[in-house]
Amino acid sequence: MAVHVLDDYYLAITFLVTVGYQLSFFAVAWTFKFDKVTDFAGGTNFVVLSIITLAFSGSPNARQIVDSLFLIVWGARLSGFLLFRILKTGSDDRFDDKRNKFFPFLGFWVAQMIWVWTVSLPVTILNSPKVNAYSQPSFNKATDIIAIIGFAIGFIMESVSDIQKYRFKNTHKGQSAAICDVGFFKYSRHPNYFGEILIQFSIFMMAVTPASYAFVHGGARSALFASILGPIFLTTLLMFVSGLNLQERPRAKKIYEKGDGWTEYAAYLDKTSILIPFPPQLYRKLPVFVKRSILLEFPLYAFDPAKHAEHPSPQHREAEEGAQ
Repeated sequence: MAVHVLDDYYLAITFLVTVGYQLSFFAVAWTFKFDKVTDFAGGTNFVVLSIITLAFSGSPNARQIVDSLFLIVWGARLSGFLLFRILKTGSDDRFDDKRNKFFPFLGFWVAQMIWVWTVSLPVTILNSPKVNAYSQPSFNKATDIIAIIGFAIGFIMESVSDIQKYRFKNTHKGQSAAICDVGFFKYSRHPNYFGEILIQFSIFMMAVTPASYAFVHGGARSALFASILGPIFLTTLLMFVSGLNLQERPRAKKIYEKGDGWTEYAAYLDKTSILIPFPPQLYRKLPVFVKRSILLEFPLYAFDPAKHAEHPSPQHREAEEGAQ
């Protein structure tokens, strides 16, 4: 029998645990000006919430166990890799202008609280007493199978591409215009982001399966469907807040203005999908409107030298001087 803690959906207890967990790490980071544990705190928080809600669920069924394990494995892998990377590379330059300012530094941790709590919603609600009050369909539905396949593909893609990118950067230190087109990066400029998005929608798909059956109704059904906020929130962050928008145009602008390798990089952009893996030979031939819509390479990511460059590239200046 599920344990009732504060509310029927474990929303309050998971929020309080998340706030307490993040504040404890923030206290260490602020006191010692030590920012190597920030991403570790975020990833392991998912593990903590999954274990707590699964334990509170009483006698969890196969779907709850598998979906909780998905979130645990993903969170543990992510936090372990990010901790390893920051220990190898040194301090996190995201906090260079915040490390000695209390409220700006705290703001990052508050944002991380929101991220963890929101993205955990599918598993949190699936394990909750309100959903456990209803019988759940056996763990063999098409959505369960699709979710397992989707999680496996996403997990492999994110894990492998993180390693590929890390190794590439290590072997191309100081080469700002170096093009990472190894492994999964031949088919997507951000395969790790695609893998992460696929993982979260797969977790949601498995969690929402009971809501598709008549014997789960009312608030429980609505809450399960509403938990799609988790993967949507993560996707929004990666695409519009702290991911693609901060990497695509700024990197192209930097390479263009420096002049070193711009022709090669422009060719890479033309043939490589921004997010969804796609064969480069076919992607190059697609109409621009297809790339800008169906394949998610929105105009906000595109770099136009005439509009966005602060000064011409060295090659362009040389061409102009030669013409004079």
